[in-house]
Amino acid sequence: MEHHPKLSWLTDVNVFAVNRVSAHSDHTYYETMKEAQEKGPMNFRHSLNGTWKFSYAPNPKSRMERFYEQDYDCSGWETIQVPGHIQLQGYGKPQYVNTMYPWDGHEELRPPQISEKQNTVGSYVKHFEVPQSMKEQPLFVSFQGVETAFYVWLNGKFVGYSEDSFTPADFELTSFLKAGKNKLALEVYQRSTGSWLEDQDFWRFSGIFRDVYLYTKPATHVEDLHVTTNLNDSYTKADLHVELNLSGAADGVKAKVSLKDATNQVVVDVEKELSNLKEILTLHINKPELWSAENPYLYQAYIQLYDQSGELIEVIPQQVGFRRFEMKNSIMHINGKRIIFKGVNRHEFNCYHGRSVTKEDMLWDIKTLKQHNINAVRTSHYPNKTEWYELCDRYGIYVIDEMNLETHGTWQKMGDVDPSWVIPGNNDEWQDIVMDRAISMYERDKNHPSILIWSCGNESYAGEVLLNIANYFREADPSRLVHYEGVFHNRDYNDTSDMESRMYAKPNEIEKYLSNNPDKPYISCEYIHAMGNSLGGMKKYTDFERKYPMYQGGFIWDYIDQGIVKENRYGEEYIAFGGDFNDRPTDNNFCTNGIVYATRELSPKMQEVRFLYQNIKLEPDRTGVKIINDNLFTDTNQFILKYSISYEGNEIFSDEKEVNVAPETEEYIKLDFPSDFHEKGEYVILTSFILKDKTLWADKGFEVAFGEYEFENGKQPFVIPEGKVEVVTGDVNIGVHGEHFSTIFSRTTGSLISLNYSGTEMMKHAPAPLFWRALTDNDRGSQTGFKNGSWYIASLFQKCTDIKVVKEDKHHAMIVAEYEMSIHPDVKVTIAYTVYADGTLKVNLSYQGVKGLPNMPLYAVSFKIPADYDQLDWYAKGPEENYIDRSNGAKLCKFKNKVVDNIAPYVIPQESGNRTGVRKVDITNNENYGIRIAGVDRPLECNVSPYTAFELENAYHRYELPNVHYTVVTVIGRQMGVGGDDSWGAPIHDEFLIKAEEDHQFEFFIAPIY
Repeated sequence: MEHHPKLSWLTDVNVFAVNRVSAHSDHTYYETMKEAQEKGPMNFRHSLNGTWKFSYAPNPKSRMERFYEQDYDCSGWETIQVPGHIQLQGYGKPQYVNTMYPWDGHEELRPPQISEKQNTVGSYVKHFEVPQSMKEQPLFVSFQGVETAFYVWLNGKFVGYSEDSFTPADFELTSFLKAGKNKLALEVYQRSTGSWLEDQDFWRFSGIFRDVYLYTKPATHVEDLHVTTNLNDSYTKADLHVELNLSGAADGVKAKVSLKDATNQVVVDVEKELSNLKEILTLHINKPELWSAENPYLYQAYIQLYDQSGELIEVIPQQVGFRRFEMKNSIMHINGKRIIFKGVNRHEFNCYHGRSVTKEDMLWDIKTLKQHNINAVRTSHYPNKTEWYELCDRYGIYVIDEMNLETHGTWQKMGDVDPSWVIPGNNDEWQDIVMDRAISMYERDKNHPSILIWSCGNESYAGEVLLNIANYFREADPSRLVHYEGVFHNRDYNDTSDMESRMYAKPNEIEKYLSNNPDKPYISCEYIHAMGNSLGGMKKYTDFERKYPMYQGGFIWDYIDQGIVKENRYGEEYIAFGGDFNDRPTDNNFCTNGIVYATRELSPKMQEVRFLYQNIKLEPDRTGVKIINDNLFTDTNQFILKYSISYEGNEIFSDEKEVNVAPETEEYIKLDFPSDFHEKGEYVILTSFILKDKTLWADKGFEVAFGEYEFENGKQPFVIPEGKVEVVTGDVNIGVHGEHFSTIFSRTTGSLISLNYSGTEMMKHAPAPLFWRALTDNDRGSQTGFKNGSWYIASLFQKCTDIKVVKEDKHHAMIVAEYEMSIHPDVKVTIAYTVYADGTLKVNLSYQGVKGLPNMPLYAVSFKIPADYDQLDWYAKGPEENYIDRSNGAKLCKFKNKVVDNIAPYVIPQESGNRTGVRKVDITNNENYGIRIAGVDRPLECNVSPYTAFELENAYHRYELPNVHYTVVTVIGRQMGVGGDDSWGAPIHDEFLIKAEEDHQFEFFIAPIY
């Protein structure tokens, strides 16, 4: 049937696919067995990626209307790269919005209306000749991803139309071909009915952003392949069903299926003479190796078709994983074992190319997931490139495959639920277009063992349409479960989801659900919002894994920052976010919520994820280690147990051994430690499991789990240094001097205005009480500035009310300064400096609490020293930054870095670089001269930065930070946690706050390093 393309299709919910080939499996096929075994490029496929001719129009009225015609000359057009987004190649601009639609505030639209003024159009032209190997055969074109709706012509003739940005659209070209060069033309629209269904929290792009290729097929061809595996209740026998849906003629065709194991040995094979275009071949396997994320064992099936004369027609290589996923007693099980999802939500993203990701991007991602004990991914919120699922099959990642649906802006406004014009809801007219998206995802992805759950989309409220989608998945695929979170907002459609799934529920809310005799298991499909300096309190969630059997894990929001590389006015590259492209409306930096930076560098938050997601827990003590193996299927035989003892941060003993602890068991292992810890001081026992051999995702020796134990054998007493000090009381200053040092205190400000060691002045800006940190993204979202901003002023403006020498002898002197704070007249703060004969200072900060004051963000002393002192040598919790609610993954160890390293590259400058458990930190120059900060009677928190909290606070981008002039040393008695339940209002948990009504004090040493 011939169709005449119409612009009205863009707003017609009944037109979303014209002449599009029916969705089918993503299997590959080859001409010979050798090619199939090598799995190289298919001879049946020819890439059209690369340079295309291109014309851009801001709206349909201004587009080149007849460019697709055969005699229309496009040679003078500009070019564009495919795959790639239009907006990242110099045309139009990217726009980032979260829940609101991108036209909000510009035009008042209701579904399925779209803007006639703001609907960018990309006109693409590609000339090609049919490869010799494809001539005289049916020819098809496949568009793996086009955003958001497009029309296709070949040689001036209309071919077809499609919506759904994230699943393939194939069209047959055979009848439109001509000899020689052929002209393929696309008209890509940014807005369509699909735009109402694609309101995901991401950048709004358009264009051909995934691969394009021509393909052909043999006269008889497996059009669609469906592989299912059925295991018996003891998991010792399996049936492999291979369903073939053929095109062409089946008569006289023979099919052969051979199943090979990982050693390339044939396990079983079967042959069958075909008589129908739909046939099922069944293979029986005894004692199959089972697939799981822990042990992603894959068999290789080869499906061969032969013609009547016995000639090979085609070979399909298909990976097969035997696994059984099911609900048992209201708990999800994989191969009979209760599963815990230690997951992340993952956008496809590249900071240069947007959602047009490469194979290298995906390989980096999958290895990073495995290296950090992440076992699951939710494809938020659309089907990913087909290659991603192949990697998940091979490397071992559990997948929630989510269909391309989000209508957030139709039912949630300014945070309130208002479904008055929600789609799809119960609107029958939207049923087919939404169902098409479900079918397209299912049919393409159904053969991947890594996919355990189908998801009906994201944040689209609830209703009959989505309930029908869930039932479609159940009917089409009983081997998997169905997920949908949105029923939380409307329990009339609770049956849409097989599990209770919530977003950003607080730990107490989750516990309330789990304690109330629930009928469904619980997962957090999004939790512990990782925006900026975040992920505090994650342990509160992972602790539920052991406490409640029906708690089955969660998926961190999210994996990678959606930041785009851009140049500022000085030609410097930086990571841009919403608004940086003059895109309005925008949700600013809310697109940067990753545990991985946009540049694919690890965020320090990963340190916590890696530890809390460990499958093996190590709990050492002074005689051995308890090993808790939470793996479901694998023992510890693949690892080597390393164990060591450090004294005051220096390793004094290490050894290793092999141990074998069975899955789902625990065992206490005695270790051959030295028996005598006679030296007074602190000891740390560190135990870890490292890989015995190289794997797909990490090298031999890679650490997969650790646990440590700290203990003291008494304290090393502080010995007052020998020597003499001289106190000089002047009219304006007080001096305390020794043989190699000099200190001066201002009687006006109470400040230590000079700290001079051997003729070198260290003090660039005097120590002062500090109660403010640069706001984190979570602080901004919870209105910390509004609630606690008085501490900002208190940190800037203080009045010294008294300074005096309170203690003096020949070995040391104490200077005490008292301050009145602007926040409240009754607040009293004192800083006491005890100066010893070797130049060491003991600094004591004391605060007297007052009721009714807001919580303190920080309780610290901060000062500046010359910027040349930029080398740091720590004995503290590390090596990455950590906070009181995000320190579980930090080790007490010695490590080095530079001052500049402590500014974590969060896209908006904010508090970063803190270390807890600081025993000491040496701050030196390149000649190893400087100062040491050390705790007195308990560990400190400490931050050494190129910038003050106020400089960080005043910068909106990293490039706005000033040139480095100082090293800013902030010694902290306590800093509030960073939080992470969400980034738009969730408070930091009470135990990680600093109550201003309570008294606080701490002390530390400043000592010279010569």
